[in-house]
Amino acid sequence: MIRAIALVPLALAQVPIGTAAAACAGATPTVASVSLQNVTPSRYLNYYHVTARVTNRGSEAQPSNVLQFVDVVQYGDRLDDRGIPPLAAGQSYTIVYVWKRAVDAGKWTTPLDFRIRPVSPMPAGSENCSTAPSSITF
Repeated sequence: MIRAIALVPLALAQVPIGTAAAACAGATPTVASVSLQNVTPSRYLNYYHVTARVTNRGSEAQPSNVLQFVDVVQYGDRLDDRGIPPLAAGQSYTIVYVWKRAVDAGKWTTPLDFRIRPVSPMPAGSENCSTAPSSITF
């Protein structure tokens, strides 16, 4: 029974993001996809292992001093964040987030959003063409 429950979210949780940012000038970090890798059950909690892939879809590398994060957001509140290094043009970086949820929580009822949050200023001429977060719903 537990294996069947774990496979359904794994099959349905892949959330690709559109490629509108591909033609962007400058460095353009984008949350390209979010996926549920597995669910580890315990007596009272399910541990959801979620990965998010960040890709620089711009035509330039990010400067080496860029400070940026992927925020994990639920209903507008930031739950956690993961740092991401500066990315070269076309380069990707994967973050992992483990989310705890009660075993008796309703299935597919809670959204998580993954958003890029730049901390240090972006260089002049750089743009972020994709500001929409990538989401997954549990």
